Amino acid sequence: MRLPVSLWLPLALAVAAVAAGQSPLQRRVVRDVLDYFHGRSNVHFLFKEREVDGVIEREDPSGTFVQLRLGLAQTACRKRAPQRHCRVLENRRKPTCLACYKFDTSDVPKVLDKYHNCGPSHHLAVKEIRQRDEAECRAVEEAGKGGDALYLPGMFAFSRGLPA
Repeated sequence: MRLPVSLWLPLALAVAAVAAGQSPLQRRVVRDVLDYFHGRSNVHFLFKEREVDGVIEREDPSGTFVQLRLGLAQTACRKRAPQRHCRVLENRRKPTCLACYKFDTSDVPKVLDKYHNCGPSHHLAVKEIRQRDEAECRAVEEAGKGGDALYLPGMFAFSRGLPA
């Protein structure tokens, strides 16, 4: 029995994701953090995922909270001219990123709130930075709870200006 590509390709991708041990939301966070990191002006080389650890994924009625630490490794490829196969440079920068994301409960989850902090791995151990990271991640996890309504700038002023 032959299956069309449109049927077996998503299945193969799903199996690969499960084999990697990461949920689709975790993979999405990793991609987003890599995009964020490469978008910084002081980053001139491409970085690859080295390791993902400290993964926390919790669901509640307001959505799904994902927290992880992403270890990156610098490659030999420049950011401006990416190539297909970039080899990792062994004794170069290896930053670590902490990422906290809160997704809503829709079929295609939208990001309700997020926080990431990327820096040299030894900087993430500093007590003040660690405390700030914990506080920011707690705030991200609380997003969407307690009837938080989306506030857009000017929304309150426009509602006040209408005649009664």
